[in-house]
Amino acid sequence: MKVIICGAGQVGWQIARHLSGERNDITVVDNNPDLVHRATDTLDVQGITGFASYPDILSRAGARDADMIIAATHSDEVNMVTCQVAHSIFEIPRKIARLRAQSYLTAIYSDLYRREHMPIDVVISPEREVAAAALRRLSVPAAFDTELFLDGKAQLLGLTIDEDCPIINTPLRQLNDLFSTLRAIAVGIRRDGRLFAPEPRDQLFPGDSAYVVAHHDDVARTLEIFGKPHNRQERVVLIGGGNVGLAVATELEGRAERIRAKVIERDRACAERAADALERTIVLNGDGLDISLLQEANISRADAVLAVTDDDKTNLLASVRAKSLGCKQAIALVNDPTMTPMMDPLGIDAYINPRATTVSSILRHIRHGRVRALYSVGDAEAEVIEAEVLSTSPIAGQLIRDVGFPEGVLVGAIRKGDKVIKPVGSTRIEEGDTIVVFAMAADVPEVERLFQVSIDFF
Repeated sequence: MKVIICGAGQVGWQIARHLSGERNDITVVDNNPDLVHRATDTLDVQGITGFASYPDILSRAGARDADMIIAATHSDEVNMVTCQVAHSIFEIPRKIARLRAQSYLTAIYSDLYRREHMPIDVVISPEREVAAAALRRLSVPAAFDTELFLDGKAQLLGLTIDEDCPIINTPLRQLNDLFSTLRAIAVGIRRDGRLFAPEPRDQLFPGDSAYVVAHHDDVARTLEIFGKPHNRQERVVLIGGGNVGLAVATELEGRAERIRAKVIERDRACAERAADALERTIVLNGDGLDISLLQEANISRADAVLAVTDDDKTNLLASVRAKSLGCKQAIALVNDPTMTPMMDPLGIDAYINPRATTVSSILRHIRHGRVRALYSVGDAEAEVIEAEVLSTSPIAGQLIRDVGFPEGVLVGAIRKGDKVIKPVGSTRIEEGDTIVVFAMAADVPEVERLFQVSIDFF
C-alpha cells in the first residue's frame, strides 16, 4: 500500500514507524527539514520537505498513485485543505485528517465532510480520544492501562504485579484449573523492560506488568485475583479545564451514577467557559500546583486526580502534590514518552499518552481486513486488534490450535453472535465471529493476512 503521511511530528513519525516495517511504500511530508531527515534517517521511508497542502509537493510525494493520505500536521486547516487537494486533483481513495478545533467536530456540521464538500473519510480528534482514554482510566483505577473491545463486552487491563499478588510464581496454564470459570487471559507480559506474549508455562513475578483481556462481567474478579482493589470513583478533581478536561467533566455529569467532580483551571477565560458549560461541576480559577487551592477542592478526600493541562511538567508535579495531600489515585497526561519511566518513582498510578491514543485511532482505519478496533501497546511494541472473520478469511472454519498464529500472537476473546467467550485451543473460528488478538509489532502483518479477505470476495 502506498501511503503519504503529512506531518512528521510525534504522531506522523509513529504512524510511519508502524507502517514502514510492513512492506508499505511510505512517504513523509513536512515543511521542517529536520523532522523529515529524522524520519528518513531512522525509518525505511521517503521524505519530502514542503507544505503538505501544496499540489506540487503532493505530486512529488507520489500522490497520483497513492492509496491513502494521512494529514496529521499541527494545523487543522492545512489538514483539511490537504485532503481536499488529494481528492480534487489526485483522486486519492482514502483520506484521514487529524482535527483539533471543537468547532469542526460539532455534530450539526458533520455534513461538511461529505465527498461533495470537504472529502475527508475519517476525522480523528485527539482531544476526544484523550478524554475517552481518561474516562477509561477512571473506570478501572487499579489498572495502569485499559481499553474496551467488542462493544464494551471485553476489556484490556494493564496490571502491575506486586509482591502480594496471589498468583505470582504460578504457571499461567494452572490459572485455567484454579479459576476455570474466569473469562480472562494474560496476553502480554513486560519484564525488565521487554514486552512479550507469554506461553502457558510462563509465570508472573513481582515487578512484571501484565496485559489481560477480560470479559466485562469478570473485570472485578480478575482484579481481585491479581490482588488489585476495585473501588468506584465518587470524587474526582480535574486539573485543567481545556478541551480534554471539559469533555471529561461533561461526560461525568451525564452519567447515571453520581460522581462529584471539581475542575481547577489556571486561565480565567478558559475557567469561565468551563463554568458556563457545566451544570453541577465546581470550577476553581487558579494554579493546580497551589496547595491552598487543592485543599479548597478537598483533594485529601478525592478518589482520583486527573491532571490534563497542556504542560507535562505541570501534570506530573500536580499529580505528585495531590498524592502527597492524601488523594488516592493520580492520573497524568504526558506527551513526552521519555518521561514515562518517571511515573513509578513519582508514585503516579497511570498516565495517558495522547500520541498513542491518536496513533491507535488512525491505525484502526489503515489495517486490512474487517478491523473494528485497535490499540497500540507501549512504545509501538504491540497491538491489540479486534477484527471480524469473513468467509474468505484464511482462519475461517479452523480450530484455534490449528491456526498458524506466530509465537507473538495470542487470542484474548471471541464474540460469537451476542456471546463473548474465553478462547481455548478447541474453539472453532467461524464466519461472523469477532476476535480480539494481541500481536507483537513484528507479527502484525501476519495477523492482517489471516484476517484479510481474498480477492474473490469482491
